[in-house]
Amino acid sequence: MPETMKIVNWWVTEETIQIIKNITWILEENNLNIKNIVKTTIFLQDINDFKIINEVYWAFFLHKPARSTIEVSRLPLNALIEIEVIAKK
Repeated sequence: MPETMKIVNWWVTEETIQIIKNITWILEENNLNIKNIVKTTIFLQDINDFKIINEVYWAFFLHKPARSTIEVSRLPLNALIEIEVIAKK
């Protein structure tokens, strides 16, 4: 949560939605929006969650930026997912 800077471990769906909301907030603070994203990298604690996050992801990213998805053994604060973005004006 941006207010607390803490991760609330829900299900991967809720974490994905919150991450995208956080990314949107950061972009807006810099006079950008989600359409400015040209590349994302998704780090998943469990690659079996790929189908679940994919549905949430494409609901937000209608313009289909380039994407990589990687399974990792552990994420900071025991998050289930982390998304890194590159945005261009």
